Amino acid sequence: LPSHIDSDQAEENAVNYTLTDLNYRDFSHKDLQGTSFAGAEMRGANFQGANMQRTIITKGDFFQANLSEADFTDTFADRVTFDQTDLTNAIFTDAMLSCSTFGNAVVTGADFSGAIVDRYQV
Repeated sequence: LPSHIDSDQAEENAVNYTLTDLNYRDFSHKDLQGTSFAGAEMRGANFQGANMQRTIITKGDFFQANLSEADFTDTFADRVTFDQTDLTNAIFTDAMLSCSTFGNAVVTGADFSGAIVDRYQV
């Protein structure tokens, strides 16, 4: 790796988490930009402050996860369960969130500017 790239950072966003069990894992403050979490189980996981920009989370499950201050800009998150998650100050700018659910989620300060969200979830 070039000396200006942190090896831990490069390893984290090179991993493909498609269809994996990530329940209760700690990804807080990780750079996960461009990673795939399609179909992953992430119940109770901690993604506080994580960089989730341009990730693919189709059919993922974040039930009761901590997503506070996470950045989901330009993320493709269709059919994702965000039920009972903490989305305090999370960023979903220009994200695709069609057919995703947000039942009893905490959305205080969350930014959904330009995001596509189903009308019944708004």
